[in-house]
Amino acid sequence: MRVALVQQANTADRAANLARSVEGIEQAASQGAELVLLQELHAGLYFCQTEDADVFDQAEALDGPTVTLLAEQARKHGLVIVGSIFERRAAGIYHNTAVVLERDGSVAGVYRKMHIPDDPGYYEKFYFTPGDLGFEPIDTSVGRLGVLVCWDQWYPEAARLMALAGAEVLLYPTAIGWHPEEPEDEHQRQIDAWRTVQRGHAVANGLPVLSCNRVGPESDPSTALADAQFWGASFVCGPQGELLAEAPTDAPCVLVADVDMQRSERVRRMWPFLRDRRIDAYDEILLRYRD
Repeated sequence: MRVALVQQANTADRAANLARSVEGIEQAASQGAELVLLQELHAGLYFCQTEDADVFDQAEALDGPTVTLLAEQARKHGLVIVGSIFERRAAGIYHNTAVVLERDGSVAGVYRKMHIPDDPGYYEKFYFTPGDLGFEPIDTSVGRLGVLVCWDQWYPEAARLMALAGAEVLLYPTAIGWHPEEPEDEHQRQIDAWRTVQRGHAVANGLPVLSCNRVGPESDPSTALADAQFWGASFVCGPQGELLAEAPTDAPCVLVADVDMQRSERVRRMWPFLRDRRIDAYDEILLRYRD
């Protein structure tokens, strides 16, 4: 299956951001992609650098303008699109939501981000209610998609549960970066850890992984912190963690790669990790910590 990841730099102009997403989709379609993954919250700036109640005005319903636009693109080009919205579910209930559009423009399914961070520059708990749909893959014409979102990518439990439910590929729309004031060696440690943990999910579950990150600087409106520098580096890897394609750390990119969807079957026969799991001995995984 030919896949494409649209790594883009964003501004405060939402119309321009969505236009860039559309340009990326069109470029992917022209190169024969069947599945397009967009980055986390691709319609706007990463607003979670600060807490501002007015930002909730940006949220939209599942049938709002962003999903409507992506549905038109899916239908126009006959491909599956995984987009991302700031979802307004009800007054006071907002989610960080991935939406999967089928080739005919219909909504194949949604995933609401389960793990919500709360750290300097990433104040997501102020904005997002934790997801309540669980770790359920979404069936599409290109396969069963295990869609997760950004902070979810650090949790092996999330990837495993998607795999156990029959996901055929793991997808991570992402917004992650470093602060420019941090030393270069710390930057390198962070991005290496980010790549490694996701490639580890591929290996542990015998599944390909698609991770699409935003790129470029975005200012902190509060001026309390240094501006975020999103590091791009979107990538596609196979079920042994092998890198199939990787985007730059400093520029927008439409990353296209061919993924052998039959390879997981062959890899799992050689490395039968799911077969050898000791499910009789894992009860304590449900504890917060073993004292």
